[in-house]
Amino acid sequence: MSFSTAIKSSLEGPSPAFGFWLTLPSAGVAKTILHGASGCSTKFSWVLVDAEHGLISDHHYYELNNAIGSEGASPIIRVPYAEEWMIKRALDAGAHGIMTPMCHSEADAAKIVKYAKYPPLGTRGYGPMFAPHSMPGVNPGPDYDDGANDGITVAVQIESRSGVKNVEKIAAVPGIDVLFIGPFDLAKQMGVTRCGEEHEGAIQRILAAAHASGKKAAIFCTDGNDARARAEQGFDMISVITDVGVFRTGMLNELKTANGENVTGGAREGY
Repeated sequence: MSFSTAIKSSLEGPSPAFGFWLTLPSAGVAKTILHGASGCSTKFSWVLVDAEHGLISDHHYYELNNAIGSEGASPIIRVPYAEEWMIKRALDAGAHGIMTPMCHSEADAAKIVKYAKYPPLGTRGYGPMFAPHSMPGVNPGPDYDDGANDGITVAVQIESRSGVKNVEKIAAVPGIDVLFIGPFDLAKQMGVTRCGEEHEGAIQRILAAAHASGKKAAIFCTDGNDARARAEQGFDMISVITDVGVFRTGMLNELKTANGENVTGGAREGY
C-alpha cells in the first residue's frame, strides 16, 4: 500500500505547490506559520528544512518533521551533501522528501536515487522506527515499508554550470521527481549576473528539461512577487520566502512605522 504526502498531492494538482524555507530549528516557528486558515485560497504544502545553510542539524529533524507533518504540510529536508548516511538519517526521522545540493551530472542523480530507495531499487538501510510518525494515517510496517520508494519525493538542486550542461540527462534519471533551481548559487557558480540574460536562459533550460522528462520544476524565490512571476512561467514547486526574511523585514518595517518613517517596498535581494 502506498502512502500520500502533501507535496505529492499538491504536485498532482493544477496549481503550483507553494512552500517556504525554514532555517531556524524551531517547531514553534513552523507551526505558527502553518497552523490554522491561511487567509487565502491556498496553503503552504511543503517546508524546506534547511540543514545545509540553516541553523538546523540532524538532532532537530524528528521534532521538525512531526511539527510540519501534523499541520498537513510536507517536510523536505535539504541535507548538507549528497551522502548516503545523511539521506538515510533525514528519511528515518520522517522527512516526506529529501533535497540534495549541487547535482552536477546524471551519475550524481542516479547515486542520490539509490541512496533514497530501499532495495531492490536502491541501498537505503532499513530501520524506519520513527519515520511514519510525521505521516498521519501511515502505520508502521507495511504501510510505510511498501509505500516509501514511491511516496518519498527526491529533489536535486541544479545550481552549477555543469548541472545546466547535463540537465537533460539528469532529468531523465528514473526516480528523480523534482529539479530544483538554486538561483543564487547558479549565478555564482556560472560567474554571471543574477537575473541577467545568461542566468535566466539557464533557468528556462532547466524548466524545459524537467517538463520534457515528465518531472517537476522547482525554484527558490525571494518574495511573493518573484514567486508569482515564476508561477506564471510554469514552475510546479515554488519556495515563496524564508523565515528569517519575513522576520527581519517585518520587524524593521514596524520599527520604521513606530519611528514615524515611511515604509517602502521593493524586491528582496537575498534570503
